[in-house]
Amino acid sequence: MIHKHVTEQTAIFFSVTKWVFLSSVIGVIIGAVVTLFLKILEYSESSRSLLPFDYYYLLPFALLLTVWLVKTFAPSAEGHGTEKVISAVHKDYGKIDVSVIPVKTLATVLTIFAGGSVGKEGPGAQIGAGVASLISTMFKFRKGDRKKLVICGISAGFATVFGTPIAGAIFGVEVLIIGVILYDVLLPSFIAGFAAFTTAQLLGIQYTYYDLHFFQDVSLDITLIFKVVFAALFFGVVSDIVITTVSQIAKYTKKIPVSLYIKAFGGGVVIVLLTLAVGEQYIGLGLGTIEDALNPNLVNVENIHWYTFLLKTLFTSITLAAGGSGGVITPIFYIGATSGHFLGGIISPEHITLFAALGFVSVLSATTNTPIASTIMAVELFGIDIAHYAALGAVISFLISGHRSIFSSQILAMRKSEMLSVKIGEEVENINISLEEHERNKIEKFRRRLKRKGKK
Repeated sequence: MIHKHVTEQTAIFFSVTKWVFLSSVIGVIIGAVVTLFLKILEYSESSRSLLPFDYYYLLPFALLLTVWLVKTFAPSAEGHGTEKVISAVHKDYGKIDVSVIPVKTLATVLTIFAGGSVGKEGPGAQIGAGVASLISTMFKFRKGDRKKLVICGISAGFATVFGTPIAGAIFGVEVLIIGVILYDVLLPSFIAGFAAFTTAQLLGIQYTYYDLHFFQDVSLDITLIFKVVFAALFFGVVSDIVITTVSQIAKYTKKIPVSLYIKAFGGGVVIVLLTLAVGEQYIGLGLGTIEDALNPNLVNVENIHWYTFLLKTLFTSITLAAGGSGGVITPIFYIGATSGHFLGGIISPEHITLFAALGFVSVLSATTNTPIASTIMAVELFGIDIAHYAALGAVISFLISGHRSIFSSQILAMRKSEMLSVKIGEEVENINISLEEHERNKIEKFRRRLKRKGKK
């Protein structure tokens, strides 16, 4: 008995030591590589002022060049990044073509420089996963170890971009399968996230955090709780709109019978025309608008309207459908913060910034099916005082958005309602949903009763 116990503890000790070392090294390397990506992106954005005209006029040409780069050198770098990594983890033990790293970097910089409405976290996660896959291949790691390291790469990339190491670690192990957290990768993901985040800080990356308790009371209040529940339902609907719009515009664009290059150029022209019509706040990363929505000193922000989140959804959908390279989570933050700012102004003006913050994390939770990571991100970005409301908003919106996701390669491992019949183990894009038989019978009985009453 003692011998078995010693054997077990020794094996666990060596396993923990192995993954502490590997994930630390991986985290430092990814932190440095993603920091380089962020520095290049920052430099490119600051160089827009050198142009003799508005930078977004370059978007049609940038999208055309982006499509050519991706199609020619790294087809797996297409889209918003995280989606491709999830697919690689599920279908190929995390094996990622090394060409993704430089191609994704250049394609994303081109797209964002010219005003494409995308984010930087998807490329950060894909670059991080690509680096982890490359190192695994170089040292001939087993498939299972490579898969773990690539998941660490997702966490490290996410943590480096947003400065949220705990949320980054949880996101990496929560985003792959809806309803399951991969506990066997939890320790290395935490360490990789912290190592990458620390490395990025040492290399000069600065992050923005918002501490809500400095300017408003968010203590537990029954009336406020009901308002948060209502807001969470609203954020679930907003998330459904985002997922549906992005996927449907992508489908319609694919059906257009012209070449990818004409679609890319045409999509860029459409975005330029829309920008001339409605303003520049919907193009690029949109970090300024996010900060305005979360600024307690700017309660009445001129560029945030009731339709702002809808227009940002449209701009992002067109950019991605036209072949733009970049993430989708930064636009989701924009959509969440502005929709929350709008709703908060109606139902609770004294807590308008709180609702902007809740929208920020709740729409993330619902669109990506990551309620735990989103709740932790709320604490890391906004302070502990928001925790209980953030958890409530994240979970309710996650359920309300249904069995769909912005990442169509996610695997479903749970039903969001016992009334629905859903096949577990399928990718989100292949899910067929119907009512359970006993629920259909109940509805049929109810209809028959209504008919009988109508005849009487």
